[in-house]
Amino acid sequence: MHSVTRVPLQHRSLVLAIALTAAAGGCSAGPPANGAAPETSAASSSSSSSTTSCTPLETRSPNGSDQRPAREGQTRTCGITSNVAFDVSVVATGLEHPWAVEPLPGGDLLVTEKPGRLRIVSASGNVGTPIAGLPEVDARGQGGLLDVALSPTFAADRTIYWSFSERRDGGNGTSIARGVLSPDRTRLGQVRVIFRVLPTYDGTMHYGSRLAFGNDGMLYGTFGERSDGSMRQYAQRLDSHLGKVIRIRPDGSVPADNPFVGQANALPEIWTLGHRNIQAAAFDLEGLLWVIEHGPRGGDELNLIEKGKNYGWPLVAYGIEYSGRAIPGAVTAKTGFEQPVYYWDPVIAPSGAQLYSGNAFPAWRGSLFVGSMVQQKLVRLVISNGRVTGEEHLLADRRQRVRDVREGPDGFLYLVTDQRNGELWKIAPRR
Repeated sequence: MHSVTRVPLQHRSLVLAIALTAAAGGCSAGPPANGAAPETSAASSSSSSSTTSCTPLETRSPNGSDQRPAREGQTRTCGITSNVAFDVSVVATGLEHPWAVEPLPGGDLLVTEKPGRLRIVSASGNVGTPIAGLPEVDARGQGGLLDVALSPTFAADRTIYWSFSERRDGGNGTSIARGVLSPDRTRLGQVRVIFRVLPTYDGTMHYGSRLAFGNDGMLYGTFGERSDGSMRQYAQRLDSHLGKVIRIRPDGSVPADNPFVGQANALPEIWTLGHRNIQAAAFDLEGLLWVIEHGPRGGDELNLIEKGKNYGWPLVAYGIEYSGRAIPGAVTAKTGFEQPVYYWDPVIAPSGAQLYSGNAFPAWRGSLFVGSMVQQKLVRLVISNGRVTGEEHLLADRRQRVRDVREGPDGFLYLVTDQRNGELWKIAPRR
């Protein structure tokens, strides 16, 4: 994946026609071809003959009260209801601040726990003992054992990748390691750190991170800028991995077609720059990479990642400081910097995302699911022609911080909740 895939002209015409039809109907997606219940939008109109206007789910006052989106629909899009009947079952409890879930072939699941444990939870809910062989993590603050991903050839090589905050001389930093799962699934061998975020910093915030393999076979990693005011500048610096999306081969080496290879004072692993703290990354059905980053107050962003682009932080951003003050020197738009596809104000505190491609929920196919921690729900976004056209909130009644969401081989969704007694959930069609 080197750039955004361009839709053929005849397909673009069809997509545009569908998008215009949806807009005229108050953002309703219309009846799916598979006969599933249609999506409906929360809409209102002053009379039966007036134009229908959609009602967003978010009605609170924005934090960036004097800011305006760059285009219509960039924030507070139509609230929608998919009318999909599903059941939520608790597969396992007693997980200590689980950070990521990764389905295994056959129905079992890998789960990371922030203090530094990697476990296998069986499809029936048996929580296994911690897998041996992982390096020590620095679990202070937001650090610890973070994301986990299977090798694209896991069935043949049993290789697992994970990200973690690593203690180093002078502080710590996010690192990526890989190892081979033993046949009895009790330990990792041939463990090796294949990538280290630079520079090292003595802090406890904004490590990122998510791992995702692209259709090109490359490993993409996302990292934060370490939060503190003195560190923000590194998101814009090419001699640093902080606030970046990186792209490496599965062995940690650098692909020759990365955008900054050979450029003086630039780290060759960098794919994009100008990010704050990305904790969600997912490839869509066309092989495009979408990431979601924690912003300041009123500035969580959904971005479509394109090779070599600059996404602004801390020079271009929506929202305000947590203190309530304006972000020093920042504007909401500037030539040469990418706009977010979508942003939330107030924020949802995103963590973990899945572009749904399964058959268990036909009406959800192509939706982007995002875990929300501060609002304690699962967010579903409908994306059409590169724009968010609808937003649905699910599981709010359960009142738990959704840390990660992944699709299993069965087409069901699996979630973990961020708490001391964390849970693993399964979302399956209602029977």
